[in-house]
Amino acid sequence: MAVPPIPQARAAVPARAVRVPLLLDVVVGLLVAVALPLAIVAIPNTISVVAALLPPDASQIAMTRAHGLALPVMLLAVPLAAIAVRRFRAAPILVAGLTLLAAADAAGGYAGSAVAVGALRVLHGVGAGMLLPATLVAVWERPRRRFLLPLWAGMLAASLAGAQALALWPLARATAWQVTLQPYPLLTGVALALAAVYLVLWIVTRDGADGGDADAGRPSASERSRLTLAAVPSAGIAVLGVGTTFDWPPVLVIAAAAVAVVAMLGLGAVAAFEGPGGRALAFTGVAVGLVVLPTAAQATYVEMGGVRGGPGLSGLWLPFTLAAAVALVVAWGVGAVAEERAGRYVGAGLVAVVAGLCAIRLLAPTPDGPLLVVPFAMLAGGSAVALVAALRPVRIGTALFGLSLCFPAVLAGFLMGTGIQLIRLREVARSGDPTKPEPIAQAFVDALWTWALVGGFAVVGIIVIASWLGRREPGPSPDAAVLVPSPTPSPEEKGMESGETSSDR
Repeated sequence: MAVPPIPQARAAVPARAVRVPLLLDVVVGLLVAVALPLAIVAIPNTISVVAALLPPDASQIAMTRAHGLALPVMLLAVPLAAIAVRRFRAAPILVAGLTLLAAADAAGGYAGSAVAVGALRVLHGVGAGMLLPATLVAVWERPRRRFLLPLWAGMLAASLAGAQALALWPLARATAWQVTLQPYPLLTGVALALAAVYLVLWIVTRDGADGGDADAGRPSASERSRLTLAAVPSAGIAVLGVGTTFDWPPVLVIAAAAVAVVAMLGLGAVAAFEGPGGRALAFTGVAVGLVVLPTAAQATYVEMGGVRGGPGLSGLWLPFTLAAAVALVVAWGVGAVAEERAGRYVGAGLVAVVAGLCAIRLLAPTPDGPLLVVPFAMLAGGSAVALVAALRPVRIGTALFGLSLCFPAVLAGFLMGTGIQLIRLREVARSGDPTKPEPIAQAFVDALWTWALVGGFAVVGIIVIASWLGRREPGPSPDAAVLVPSPTPSPEEKGMESGETSSDR
């Protein structure tokens, strides 16, 4: 008499329930590690580095303007992609974003005009803008978010700190200027393959219903309105970024960028959030975006060699590698603490960013490459700590809103830093021979020092304003506690800290 294969059927279900979700987590982690740097490396405008390789009839100004379109388009794409990824989930948006990047990379070798460069950089901006919210939602959908979220925050911080160097390294031995349009084509292909595997596994697990966060469902009307509202300052700063390429006065550019930063902070202050920590995350996103990439980009240029005898790109790989490692380690450290304690590290992370800006002012420029580990590790590690600590207590809609404010702040920081550079260079042109390299090099160094000072005061101001707004609210304010940690926990708090939260299980 035949026995029905009941034990085999019962054994097959747990195998799928355990192995497929675990494999999904691994694929998501690999995607975060590959796709986030690809998205951020699309930001720097590096075509002037290969100006000698441009065709004789090509206008360097037009090429530079076209190449710089990626960041304005990207910061517009982030809030719109955030709405789309909440509607259609992460897997399809990841595949679409990486497909755009791969198509732009493939077509980059055939570009021959400023119009073609502009079109491809628009594709880069749209693809990168889709990847940022898609990777965050992909992490949020997973049941092991507590381990994947620190990876996401650490990779974002490390990518912001090293984006300029990552964009410049492929140009060191370039024989064609089109390399600026396809710096890492093989890595883009790997990421696209991973995204395809993720899409298939996501379909196999029936829309990801394998234990992910319930908050990763469709967006509410208030969440959509918040994300749409976040596109307003993005549109304004994008128009400003494109307009400044037409030789606007640098003082006007700095003032307009500062007004845009104030507007973003105001939007974060008045927005209504579901749950605690919304304002803290919004302010953290603005602070990190404003100073990390713009400062690291200026410091990278100063240290490239030729400017006050820096170590050159070959001497910068060690500081950036160690800074990335620090960012990942400290992010996982904050991810390991109980959720009610994690928010206290936001202020500590932002203070570390300020310390990194001070170290830039004290140590740069230096001919000793390893010494630059100090400022770069503080910038990357501090921003990683602040981001993961601010992300842990919030809901996914709030997290996407904070991400949507981060990248307009990046462009604002670039505009302010570039404005300071132009002021210094014009002072050199008025006071002496503009053809001598020494005064020009010193002007770039002075601009870096000035921007580090301005950025440091800006971050301190953001911490103070967020704390002040939190304390003015009636009743206990989670936002105030996040940015200004309490000195000594009460006995009740100690009891909570020793307990296990729902996220620990």
